[in-house]
Amino acid sequence: MSHQFRYDSDEQGTVAVKVRSDSADRISRCLQIQSVAADAGFPCARPLTGAEFLEPGLVVSAETWLPGGEMHSGGEVSFAARSAKLLAGLMEILESQSPTGLGAPPPWMHWNPPTGGLWPPNPIVEGMDQDLVPEHVQAIARSVSQRLAQGVLPLVVGHGDWESQNLRWHEELPWAVHDWDSLVALPEAAIVGAASGAFASTAIPTLATIESSEKFIDSYQQARSRQFTQEEREVAWAASLWPALHNARGESLFQSPPVALDALTCQAPERLKRAGVP
Repeated sequence: MSHQFRYDSDEQGTVAVKVRSDSADRISRCLQIQSVAADAGFPCARPLTGAEFLEPGLVVSAETWLPGGEMHSGGEVSFAARSAKLLAGLMEILESQSPTGLGAPPPWMHWNPPTGGLWPPNPIVEGMDQDLVPEHVQAIARSVSQRLAQGVLPLVVGHGDWESQNLRWHEELPWAVHDWDSLVALPEAAIVGAASGAFASTAIPTLATIESSEKFIDSYQQARSRQFTQEEREVAWAASLWPALHNARGESLFQSPPVALDALTCQAPERLKRAGVP
């Protein structure tokens, strides 16, 4: 998670300064890829500096100031199609980029961590009462992890936090895509699938309806002018569950309103079926 500050520079005008606790090498790679997207005309801020240490473990960079636009609220199928087409345009721009250097994905995209646990390491979360997490959430997470572990699809570069809260629009035209620190190296179908479940999330994360997720996945394929294989379709539906699993676990541990949990509980059987999970 980054903190952003507005800074009025004599040389560059108004810029956004971003500070986050992360690896300078990983952020440098994210900035390189963000620059590629900006150079291609994709709606995003343009990096103005590289990644520098502000102090040990704290990385700072600057980019053009890009305020404005509206955040869409709602997960209707028409917005699912619009959001998916924007993601497809980005993925086409980034398809020549090497996935090396991006490191581990953020926790809401990090199934099957190298530690061998079900969830990625987080000392604060691990110190909480895990019995608060419903057993069916753990069971769904195990099923999703096992299904995604079977995949042998190539890694590509994509945006790993494709939520409505990170997109801005002018009416139906894209104005800005934010949060480029969340770039990931994962199979294309997994990136698309996770986005299909999370695209409607605003301040409170949720899980899109199955109808809207289906429209998102179909619209993405149409925009890329190719159909997913059966393996890719199953991976997409499996990955569609992981951000909601991450959020449902968090809701349970922090005893927040069960928005993602309720949607997950209702939809998981059908999504697992589409993922090829018996």
